[in-house]
Amino acid sequence: MEKLEARWERADGYVLRRSRVEDVDAYWEGFSEFDPEGARLTGSKERYERDEVVDFFLRCVDDPDRYDLLLIAPNGCVVGESVVNEIDWAARSANYRIALFGAAARGHGLGTWAVETTRDFAFGGLGIHRLELDVFSINPRARHVYEKAGFRMEGVLRDAIWLGDGYCDDILMAILEDEWRSAQGVA
Repeated sequence: MEKLEARWERADGYVLRRSRVEDVDAYWEGFSEFDPEGARLTGSKERYERDEVVDFFLRCVDDPDRYDLLLIAPNGCVVGESVVNEIDWAARSANYRIALFGAAARGHGLGTWAVETTRDFAFGGLGIHRLELDVFSINPRARHVYEKAGFRMEGVLRDAIWLGDGYCDDILMAILEDEWRSAQGVA
């Protein structure tokens, strides 16, 4: 199955679009700015080698069971990613994740815009029935964004995440197609 093209632009020039092979160097440059706070809030390592990031990115570009969308600043720098992955086409379900690579990308509504835009693409473009995610209890900003986007808490895996200096809960959230349609005013 050929992947759908996907591209959106905000009034301030930020773009969210499907990743392409030729984005690999820009992705690495943006990803290399991933700060310790972002890594902690998303469960990522603080440091990655270029080869592992490049190899992973190139595998993802053409994977039919995922859509990796890049968040690109007006100056052309990749400042984050918004990803629908683990797509089960038969069940019409998928996982969702987002990462803003540096502190400069946070606090400007980019995350909210990317979450809502990607959610709408998952349901309206890909025909997903269920979109799920997990968020750490130490990340209340992200949880608030997900709730505004219509995701509902489904459960909590208590003390499921070891952070190196203590545990936090892993909160499971999801939104269903009929909930999305209702919120959009779509029959």
